[in-house]
Amino acid sequence: MGVNSNTMNKKTILLSVLILIFGNSFAEKVNYVLPNKLKGTGYSGHTELTWENRVGFVYDIYRSDDGNSNFSKIAESNSDNYLDFFGKQLLNDQTFYYRVMPKGLPVDSKSALKFQVSVPVRPATDSDLLDMTQRYTTRYFYDFADPATGLARERSNDANGNIVTIGGSGFGIMALIAGAERKYFSRNDAFKTIHKIVSFLEKTERFHGAWAHWYDANTGKVFSFSQFDDGGDLVETAFMMEGLLTAREYFRNGNGDEQALAKRITQLWETVEWNWYTQGKNALYWHWSKNYGFKLNHRITGFDETLITYILAASSPTYPIERSVYENGYTKSSYYVNGKKYFGIKLDLGMEYGGPLFFTHYSFLGLNPTGLSDKYTNYFERNKAHALIQVAYAIKNPKKHVGYGENCWGFTSSDDPIAGYTSHQPGTDEENGTISPTAAISSVVYTPKESIAALRYFYHDKGKILFGKYGFYDAFNAGLVDGQQVVHSYLAIDQGPIAVMIENYRSGLLWKLFMSNPEIHTGLQKLGFKQLTANS
Repeated sequence: MGVNSNTMNKKTILLSVLILIFGNSFAEKVNYVLPNKLKGTGYSGHTELTWENRVGFVYDIYRSDDGNSNFSKIAESNSDNYLDFFGKQLLNDQTFYYRVMPKGLPVDSKSALKFQVSVPVRPATDSDLLDMTQRYTTRYFYDFADPATGLARERSNDANGNIVTIGGSGFGIMALIAGAERKYFSRNDAFKTIHKIVSFLEKTERFHGAWAHWYDANTGKVFSFSQFDDGGDLVETAFMMEGLLTAREYFRNGNGDEQALAKRITQLWETVEWNWYTQGKNALYWHWSKNYGFKLNHRITGFDETLITYILAASSPTYPIERSVYENGYTKSSYYVNGKKYFGIKLDLGMEYGGPLFFTHYSFLGLNPTGLSDKYTNYFERNKAHALIQVAYAIKNPKKHVGYGENCWGFTSSDDPIAGYTSHQPGTDEENGTISPTAAISSVVYTPKESIAALRYFYHDKGKILFGKYGFYDAFNAGLVDGQQVVHSYLAIDQGPIAVMIENYRSGLLWKLFMSNPEIHTGLQKLGFKQLTANS
């Protein structure tokens, strides 16, 4: 984070004055202003410096190529980390040297070596880039989680306060499990965060077993999504349950505490009254409020991100729906069956061009589309077609937006530098030149070649403006002027699919865990799905 002199706090200003009066020896004796635990980590396009900055001092950051001389100032920071992008892709191994100096202490002072760290970097393989992206993105659900509840914050720039999200936290649970397996943190650390989440879910207000979309983490009470949406949100509940059931399988055969947590998850699973949300009709309805009942009357129909809601409802051992609810609710819409070709690519299900790309992600973070089919489509091939249509759309670029191409694609619901938050659906006015990195990167399970090419472009060509503490920012529009192109925000529902789908591409871990729940196979069979293998 860059700052100017106006941002220096009173302690930093006082230190600078004392240095001017008493000289450098004074600063060298004041150990508490040192950047404690200074560490540097190298990647193929940037280095990351981290340190403890408990009192918020301002530091001058210098870099050298040889570590002996020619230290040039590159930034100031009052944070506890700094990302230094090279502006190019490294072709050979290299080492950079940094000095993180307290403001006012010259870089060539006698004690400068105490402030120095060397950082080796090397060119990246595809595996390196995927691991880096997964590692950074998972921080959103570990480092940035609400410390009291463990839940994921709705967004990094929330104007409403400390608002946590149910669906995004379900994605985050899966990201945490993968992070523990990748040794980004310990298994016990992941357990502690998920334990907090379950403890909150057990005690907070529910609505016939369903949770609300948002909660205020400071009060533990529902935070209304809209005027009449102040109660149960069945789709958000499904996204949470997708994560919880994944965690149940992960901890099922663990130590005593882990097994106890798995049993508590089972209790939550078995008390969601899925069939209550039918209103006695042949469809599921999205919302129910104790204040307004089914006033919103939002029938859940497809094809979109809500498929997992019907599958979980059919799989419930206690409050299941019948197949007729699925067939008359989800599959009966004007945008369910498609069958047309776009750029020569046939799309079995979905709206024009397939709609925003998160339709292929949310339900399939746990539900494995590989080998999954029904009378309408093969779901892996359907989702692959959706992603490839977006690649082709970006290459064709019918609206002539700046920046689109085979390495720069991905249209989904996200923040927007022009319109706030919108779907960016191809072929509509909402497709305005904005690219959302989550769309292409989270599609890596379907289109690895095209998604990794986009990842390389986002990182090596755009990383200096597009990559931050928790990975890629939510969206950018290359047609805008410099300084206004990037929305510097992170959203839980966009971060989660990146981390989860990268892991599914690398190992299939989260698919394996979720599909290990025996109830899911019962539900899929009930709804007419076929699977290539029993444990796919």
